[in-house]
Amino acid sequence: MSILLTGGLGYIGSHTAVEFLENNQDIVIIDNLSNCNIDVVDKIKLITKKDFKYYIGDVRNEDLLEKIFSENEINAVIHFAGLKAVGESVKKPIEYYNNNLLSTLTLIKVMQKHQVKNIVFSSSATVYGRAKSMPIYEDFEVTATNPYGRTKLFIEEILKDLYVSDNSYNIVILRYFNPLGAHESGLLGENPNGIPNNLMPYICKVATGELECLNIFGNDYPTKDGTAIRDYLHVVDLAKGHLKAIEKIYTNCGLKIYNLGTGIGYSVLDIVKAFNEISGNKVTYKFSQKREGDIDVCYANVDKAYKELGWKAEKTLKDMCESSYNFEINNKKNR
Repeated sequence: MSILLTGGLGYIGSHTAVEFLENNQDIVIIDNLSNCNIDVVDKIKLITKKDFKYYIGDVRNEDLLEKIFSENEINAVIHFAGLKAVGESVKKPIEYYNNNLLSTLTLIKVMQKHQVKNIVFSSSATVYGRAKSMPIYEDFEVTATNPYGRTKLFIEEILKDLYVSDNSYNIVILRYFNPLGAHESGLLGENPNGIPNNLMPYICKVATGELECLNIFGNDYPTKDGTAIRDYLHVVDLAKGHLKAIEKIYTNCGLKIYNLGTGIGYSVLDIVKAFNEISGNKVTYKFSQKREGDIDVCYANVDKAYKELGWKAEKTLKDMCESSYNFEINNKKNR
């Protein structure tokens, strides 16, 4: 029996693939390479010394999904696939709704046909919108301030309705906060196609001279240094959270929702200063106008994940910066 990872060659998906393979779990991957490269396949195999099946294509392609489920004994799905940049979603809302919602609906349709009723969904802290207090608990009101967040919120609602219609499903919704970092091997990390949308890969490219300067969006937030505060966690810790989620799925858990974060809020300048300590002050920055849809402060309460999943983030901000820089240097050598 295998676990299907949609978007499994992307940043979070590839690190999760490594964790599953190293824990002797069989996986199958589908990815359309919209935000990653095919060489990730070889890197996963090199790290794990294990093989796996993969398919290149879009999750919205029902015929391809049918082929995957027919050729493999899939007993659970981890659904990573989706467009994920807040700023881009404001500019391209229809593209985000089309991609993220249709891929999920197509996936569920094929799962239903093949009687696969176990799914872990990668949601996001963006579903909390502008939370009225910190830290954020799973039972807080959900809303969204941008199209990306709304796609995550809509998919959560779809999964909840699915469970109401048939409570033999086991559904774990993981609300990620902000993943950073890279695999200790230096082979896997956040390496988006084109100009990065996320903070750390942009910082790394400034540090290595590929980009001139980091634009920090907003310096007048009501925070300690005027920059936005987020809950950043190491991507390997996040990947391990999916192992715990699948373990929970196999206990016939019903529908569960968990925050995955550290419970600590770091500002953008905290990240830059920590990275500069690692890199030798190689990151210059300037302040730009706030991005539409961004919020000022967001960090998690993670007690529920610890109590019910036995999961807790272990790596530090220093670990996140060191591994990211190591990956960028290694990746630059091989470009």
